[in-house]
Amino acid sequence: MDSSGDPEGPRLPRGDDPPGNARETSRQLSREQLFVLISAASINLGSMMCYSILGPFFPKEAEKKGVSNTVTGMIFGCYALFDLLASLVFGKYLVQIGAKFMFVAGMFVSGGVTILFGVLDQVPDGPIFIAMCFLVRVADAVSFAAAITASFSILVKAFPNNVATVLGSLEIFSGLGLVLGPPLGGFLYQSFGYEMPFIFLGCIVLLMVPLNMYILPNYDSDPGKHSFWKLITLPKVALIAFVINSLSSCFGFLDPTLSLFVLEKFNLPAGYVGLVFLGLALSYSISSPLFGLLSDKIPHLRKWFLVWGNIITAVCYMLLGPIPILHIKSQLWLLVLILVLNGVSAGMSIIPTIPEILSCAYENGFEEGLSTVGLVSGLSSAMWSVGAFIGPTLGGFLYEKIGFEWAAAVQGLWALTSGLTMGLFYLWEHSQRRRSKLQNILGTEEERTSLLPNEI
Repeated sequence: MDSSGDPEGPRLPRGDDPPGNARETSRQLSREQLFVLISAASINLGSMMCYSILGPFFPKEAEKKGVSNTVTGMIFGCYALFDLLASLVFGKYLVQIGAKFMFVAGMFVSGGVTILFGVLDQVPDGPIFIAMCFLVRVADAVSFAAAITASFSILVKAFPNNVATVLGSLEIFSGLGLVLGPPLGGFLYQSFGYEMPFIFLGCIVLLMVPLNMYILPNYDSDPGKHSFWKLITLPKVALIAFVINSLSSCFGFLDPTLSLFVLEKFNLPAGYVGLVFLGLALSYSISSPLFGLLSDKIPHLRKWFLVWGNIITAVCYMLLGPIPILHIKSQLWLLVLILVLNGVSAGMSIIPTIPEILSCAYENGFEEGLSTVGLVSGLSSAMWSVGAFIGPTLGGFLYEKIGFEWAAAVQGLWALTSGLTMGLFYLWEHSQRRRSKLQNILGTEEERTSLLPNEI
């Protein structure tokens, strides 16, 4: 039972309880929980800064090196593909490897390869440059997959009764990373050249390593008997995974396309292009804690957040260009306004996903411990990565073929499909529960009727 008293909320794992009881957790933070929050905040901030820093200037830099928009989209997208594969592996073997070691090692490797990305401008143009970009991005993806999977698992372990609230609050740091990454990257690129953004961020990530080695607690647990396959074959989990795919694809679509569209349409300098991303990042980071709190306090709202968040996201992408059939003139203020609304709708849809998957897993017999949390964390990261690979890859291709306006509309159709599909499932689930409840009532009445003659 979660802090709101709803039996469908994420429950406290038996046998692996963190220090302090659930009621104390909801009222005040223990020293250990505070350290967990600091560690998780550091990886959210660092990962999002490193991920988003490429947006304002790398597509233009890649063009100078003879790289097409499609290949640039694949360079963005390969990060997500290998993040997918690594998340599944790390989620499955989290207990055996150890959550703390996985977290710290992933952060250390990521800081190093981020610095390596900064020297790629010294590599010869053409195939060699492309190959090195792929290699470094793959190493970065694997390392951050380790850190993020471990981070999610440790958070759910430390805050079993407030999962959505904590995840939503930490999205402030993810949003801050998205906010700071593009303008900081654009500024450092304009002022000091290609190398400086990567060297600066890589050093920041490396400086976080000794801090997390010292403050992050160890959580031990026994390996579980369930697998990713059993988890993903649950119909509700499969549909939520589809929702995660669509939302991450929408985010990923913007990486190789939005900066080029803004440069061509509004003739902004690279340093100002990063500011366009602020509307999306700020609104997402501000709204996420609210949706997290509501998801924990009123769990039945999660289904509405998932459905309407996707539908609103779809509308946003139709208006992002806007789509030509609407005959609305493209203006910078309208673009920023749509990105702000998109950030709110993304927070509405993303935050309830992990609590919903956890609840579904527990209801279907998964053990309540770190092993299940690792599976859910790895699955969530992997499904996000699927969309984050398809989004920029397909986005770069469609941008070249049909332009940004129509490409964004196609992307919006994915979010619309996932939202409507999720809504239909919840309607079916509600009807099944009503039917089951009605059958139980009828069965009880029949038993009472059959007992009446005997009583007389």
